[in-house]
Amino acid sequence: MGAPGTLLAALFLHERFEDARWAELFRRTAEQLWSELEWSEAYGCRFWTQDMYGRRSTYLDAIHGFVATAGVLIRGRALLTAAQWREWEQAIAATVERTAVREDGLANWLPELTSRGAPAEFLMQYCHGAPGFVICLARFPSTALDDLLLAAGEATWGAGPLRKGSNLCHGTAGNGYAFLTLYERTRDARWLERARAFAMHGIAQMEEDHRRYGHLRYSLWTGDIGLAIYLWDCIRARAAFPTLEVFYG
Repeated sequence: MGAPGTLLAALFLHERFEDARWAELFRRTAEQLWSELEWSEAYGCRFWTQDMYGRRSTYLDAIHGFVATAGVLIRGRALLTAAQWREWEQAIAATVERTAVREDGLANWLPELTSRGAPAEFLMQYCHGAPGFVICLARFPSTALDDLLLAAGEATWGAGPLRKGSNLCHGTAGNGYAFLTLYERTRDARWLERARAFAMHGIAQMEEDHRRYGHLRYSLWTGDIGLAIYLWDCIRARAAFPTLEVFYG
């Protein structure tokens, strides 16, 4: 929603139709987003504040926040000038590195840069936490973030499958895509093995939910369609997160 959604739509349309107007819309939207970046003295990095329906937030995550927008900019970097991308690359790397919380070779991120009262809690799911960071930064062109992405992958594996179900947004399939992403980036077979282990657990979760509630769930992000796509990607050993990496048509 908002400018990042326009950025993603413009990129998909340009990739599909190669029409210059979509490239121009991508560039104009990227310029607007750059002009809206703020500076955090506490972290020494850039961030955005979202204002939606009167609620202000500083999300960092892969659905609502900084890294979600970063993922689209990374994918569409060829549409920017070299100087523009150099600035974006430095800003993305600095924010991701300086907001990471590391411990014992693992890494995760809080949902927001700033807290609005009660202490924020760490989550470990696509929409908030390490798995989403790995997926959104999959195409980062340099190796500057590789150690951090591997640490985020290890944290996702160590946490295990989610109890919230098999879905993409906050479930086992979404977290599993982090492993497929790392397999594509590193070609290390253990990440593919881990992705497929999560896939087997996701199937069991789906079957148990079907028995418990008497029906399947039909939505992409929180239902069984997302799981089915994840299973397909595990079979073909590819990380193609629906609506972010690919639209099916």
